[in-house]
Amino acid sequence: MSHDDFPTDAPAVVTCGLPYANGDLHIGHLRTYVGGDVYSRALKLLGQETAFVSGSDMHGTPVAVNAEQAGVSPERFALDWHEQYDETFPKFNVAFDNYGHTHDATNTAVTQQIVRDLEAAGHVYEKEIMVAYDPVDDQFLPDRYVEGTCPYCGEHARGDECDEGCQRHLEPGEIEDPVSAISGNEAEYHERTHKFFAVSEFAEYLSGFLDRLDGTSNARNQPREWIEQGLQDWCITRDMDWGIDYPGENPQDLVLYVWVDAPIEYISSTKQYSERVGPETFDWEAAWKEGASDEHPDGGEIVHVIGRDIIQHHTIFWPAMLKATDYAEPRAVMASGFVTLDGKGFSTSRDRAVWADEYIDEGFHPDPLRYYLATNGGFQQDVDFSWEKFRDRVNTELVGTVGNFLYRSLLFAYRNYDGAPDVETTSPEVADRIDGAVAGVEAAVNDYSVRALGDAVTELARFGNEYIQRNEPWRLVDDEPDRAAQVIHDCVAVAKAIAVLFEPITPEKSERLWDQLGEADSVHDVTLEAASEPPAGDLSEPTELFEKIPDERVEELNEKLEARVAAAEDDGGEGDDADDDGGEGDDADDDSVTTEMTDIESISDDRISFEEFQQLDVRVGRIEEAVGIDGADDLLRLTVDLGVETRTIVAGLKQLHDVDDLPGTKVVVLANMEKAELFGVESNGMVLAAGEEADLLTTHEDAEPGTKIR
Repeated sequence: MSHDDFPTDAPAVVTCGLPYANGDLHIGHLRTYVGGDVYSRALKLLGQETAFVSGSDMHGTPVAVNAEQAGVSPERFALDWHEQYDETFPKFNVAFDNYGHTHDATNTAVTQQIVRDLEAAGHVYEKEIMVAYDPVDDQFLPDRYVEGTCPYCGEHARGDECDEGCQRHLEPGEIEDPVSAISGNEAEYHERTHKFFAVSEFAEYLSGFLDRLDGTSNARNQPREWIEQGLQDWCITRDMDWGIDYPGENPQDLVLYVWVDAPIEYISSTKQYSERVGPETFDWEAAWKEGASDEHPDGGEIVHVIGRDIIQHHTIFWPAMLKATDYAEPRAVMASGFVTLDGKGFSTSRDRAVWADEYIDEGFHPDPLRYYLATNGGFQQDVDFSWEKFRDRVNTELVGTVGNFLYRSLLFAYRNYDGAPDVETTSPEVADRIDGAVAGVEAAVNDYSVRALGDAVTELARFGNEYIQRNEPWRLVDDEPDRAAQVIHDCVAVAKAIAVLFEPITPEKSERLWDQLGEADSVHDVTLEAASEPPAGDLSEPTELFEKIPDERVEELNEKLEARVAAAEDDGGEGDDADDDGGEGDDADDDSVTTEMTDIESISDDRISFEEFQQLDVRVGRIEEAVGIDGADDLLRLTVDLGVETRTIVAGLKQLHDVDDLPGTKVVVLANMEKAELFGVESNGMVLAAGEEADLLTTHEDAEPGTKIR
């Protein structure tokens, strides 16, 4: 692992958080998997040796509980869902190099060996703990077999997580007022011997790891609070039958906690890929093991793409396990925001969702949804989906901008030249724009921004539309044929660049465009350099790449959704909520969690006058310095240049942004906010930000500090 700009000469592995084998996938779940696929394709486009892997998370209490209710074995229950996921991902052009599951022989063997290595290195110990027990049913109650009250915030909680309150991970025995989630019986606490991983020993290492970690800022900042509060050791065994057996002497028949074997599937899936293609094609040990390769002694470039609700597992537990057993640490963690549906949380029990299979069955192509999920907001921001917003993005950007340019350019070239005109070279203006788009894609990959990757391509298409409109080749064909040929050659060159650069986001449509351009082989196999190479010139008759979505189609889809929700409510709102114990938690499907974390506040009916608005002095500022305030976990002292003066402003950004990245950032400041003293520091103004993640408001162009916002 190098932290050098991609591409590097070390093997890379991109992983996605494992979907939990417990329910249908909806489009909210797809955000992470599409993001991971886009990023892995982009790495390959840059020429980076890359394996893209994941697998189904098969273990944990929800699978066992729901299998019992369905009258089948947990293995059969989980395998059925695994097989469905394995069929669903390709429908959205999510192309894993290997997709396994946590219950297969490879992951069982790798997991048990890593646990043996943890024990041998002295990082595992036994401890007597209190475990919830149902005296009526004579059954121990691990994790989600038990529910009660969170000891930290007092909200109702599941046995392993305060899902309705503070979101904190809970260890066995912590939950108060325990009740069996199966029978409803009051539970008792009995003493049991369990195994613990000494995570607390790695606090100093983990602090340094977070300093090195690339990816989204929420993945770096959120875990720091847990380290500062003091890490607790981690119980890695459970009293249940379903799971991977604890290796070695195991008198109590304990199985490993699901969050032990789930991330190890990343290694196991990569190993399976290597075994299938051969180590000369991809060497899993060179990627994952420290010292396995003389050329790359620190291992490869490991990038985890996850939902933000499982940051703790990927930035605390997982890297500590890797460090303890001489595996390579992750280079980056990209943690996505949640997806809402028309401003509200997805609800599987109320059938309030756009299901993955439903999207395909309605006749939609997967690539427009990939584009929407990848480019609608920064990766760590929440994204709202509605059929209206989807229609608008497709019709305006994919059809109106990208598709319009491609069709009009290629059709003109085909009808007037039978292909790309035979011109010696692309004009400097156009070549520079293509090179700029290529540089934008490279920068996006190294900034871990799938949105910026898409933006680089749509901006190139906007330029193409402006270029052809400005030059009007249809007016030049007769009077200035050489100039007309140059313009159309340039447009076909831009079209080829779009085919190459858009492949990570719209792979199927890009391949179709590549074929229309008459290019050899497959667009999936080319690298970034192909975007700047001259077009082959042998065009076939083009067809429109993207299809417009009519308004009446959206009305029809909304009516179907409303009818489903009403029917589910008439049935009492019962359903199989796809709980995320140990798996990908992109959109925690439990209704209360989703509503609390992702509902967008309604717009206020209280209006203000224009005169009242004019009383607000809102200015562009530039952060010059950002320093933590002693004794305040969340607060920073910002020095902000407002053009006419420099202000000190206190802002709660410490846990939500990389402090070292803030200097130089343009922000929007409420300059006539009354002064306030916070932790002994006078704050003279307010920095404006959006949402729980404090997405800083800024300017699109180059407005100078002090510019008034009107």
